[in-house]
Amino acid sequence: MQGNILTGRHVIEAMARAYEQARGGLAERLLAALEAGDAAGGDRRGKESAALLVVRKNAGYGGVGDRWVDLRVDDHPEPVRELRRLLEVHTLYFGETDPAQLQTLTLDLVREIQEMLKRAGFYRGEIDGIYDAETEKALEDFQGWENLEMRFRRDGKIDGVVLAYLRRHYGKK
Repeated sequence: MQGNILTGRHVIEAMARAYEQARGGLAERLLAALEAGDAAGGDRRGKESAALLVVRKNAGYGGVGDRWVDLRVDDHPEPVRELRRLLEVHTLYFGETDPAQLQTLTLDLVREIQEMLKRAGFYRGEIDGIYDAETEKALEDFQGWENLEMRFRRDGKIDGVVLAYLRRHYGKK
């Protein structure tokens, strides 16, 4: 929020509180502040646009460039809400892996992944729970197809975000 045409000081105070209390990285905390400012009355001219830019060395796609998050919403009735949606999509595709969400590829989990990859059309092998080259390639191809390639791992684990995505779209109905 720019501070020159806000509905009052209470907007800035709400933003500061939200930023300080928010969890997550800088982008999440900044967006929490924007949401609080919007809820507190925001700009006297109304709602039209919102933007979020976070720069960090080598944080661009594949380590190229410094733009970690660069999102903008123009001419929208609820720009801050739309910015939230865009940040969620950005986080899905480019967010850093939370080590606490890594899942070890156990026999049962690999079997489940093979079943889901088969439903998705990426795996044609036997559902045996063995994380072999064919299963690994199917998972890597799937993640590339779904724009989740930045989350692919070669350490016997799967990113929890990828697993949740697989389950949501290809798990047992």
